[in-house]
Amino acid sequence: MEDILYRYNPWWEESHNLESIIERPVPLERMKKHLHSGHIVFLTGLRRIGKTTLLKLLIKDLIQKEQVKPEHICYISLDDYLLSKRNILEIVEEYRKIHKLSFRQKIFLFLDEISYQKDYEIQLKNLYDLRTAKTYASSSSASILKSRKPYLTGRSVTIEVLPLDFQEYLIFKQVKISRADSHLIDRYFEDFLKTGGLPEYVLRGDIEYLKELVDDIIYKDIVAFHNIKNPQLMKDYFLLLMERAGKIGSINKIANILKISPDTAKRYLEMFADTYLFHLVSRCGKTNVKILAPKKVYAADLGVRTLYTGFRDIGSLFENYVYLRIKHLNPCYVYEDGSEIDFLNSEKTLIEVKYHSQMTKKQQDLFNTYPAKKRVILTGIKDLEGLKL
Repeated sequence: MEDILYRYNPWWEESHNLESIIERPVPLERMKKHLHSGHIVFLTGLRRIGKTTLLKLLIKDLIQKEQVKPEHICYISLDDYLLSKRNILEIVEEYRKIHKLSFRQKIFLFLDEISYQKDYEIQLKNLYDLRTAKTYASSSSASILKSRKPYLTGRSVTIEVLPLDFQEYLIFKQVKISRADSHLIDRYFEDFLKTGGLPEYVLRGDIEYLKELVDDIIYKDIVAFHNIKNPQLMKDYFLLLMERAGKIGSINKIANILKISPDTAKRYLEMFADTYLFHLVSRCGKTNVKILAPKKVYAADLGVRTLYTGFRDIGSLFENYVYLRIKHLNPCYVYEDGSEIDFLNSEKTLIEVKYHSQMTKKQQDLFNTYPAKKRVILTGIKDLEGLKL
């Protein structure tokens, strides 16, 4: 057990270097906001989106900037078979023994892939009640977190990790665009729309990596987890959703195409959303409208979308990216008399995305008259980067 923990925590040894990890300042700052609260912080999001890297970036920050002693920080990945027979409380007790830490001394725990641990929510509650451990945990399954969260009501916060944004993409690609070369921004941005924001794919560019990721999510996180009898149906559903990304998705139409019931189509759609492969946006309006009206569907990552639909309709890809940038503002879409406006966010900003194009007369009328505090038309990346989010 001691050897395993040392493997996971090389900073316990003086010679270890944490400098090689590429920084992601924006999500790291969101994590640090909760550093001095008692809350358990859950990181969630698509598989391989960089949750583990962010945990290690925070560990680096704790050691180098917060001056936390390395032995007061413990990271473990709970999907490790060698740890499968130990519960979290046993692992933490063993860790305290190794470093001769009393139960009164504050520690920082980083628990990767928390959903692999049975009854994790009760164990985290026990740790929380002791008030001597600050815990960050990660999971790639929204459904598991939702089902267990009642045990941790008032004791936890959840941060969703999204793909790299355009500025982070440039950092990962080691590209600096000077003001004199600002004419190159659109070219690099279109490269970004094609590549997406999965960190490892941005660095390696291996198509097989993306295919394997999608297969893992469909066959492990959906088919196996929910015991679905027809795996090919889920792959067909996935491809159908990719083709409809950025559009209003009618459950009845999807059910007819796949020859399944509308109830089944709705249930499967929620499964895809729970794995973060897709995001669903409700129609603006009263509660019954939000619940009953068809949802708009957006892909979680542009690189995955491009892989399965080809690099076409740049305007739709840009709209998908805008959604990812404003997702934290809980946008809905506006639809009236056959006209649609892309987003109304929680700050009552009305946003229409037109990548180097213009609205129709009918759209313009709706855009000008729909109740909003602010109205924004985004025609390209410069408009978006100039928008305070």
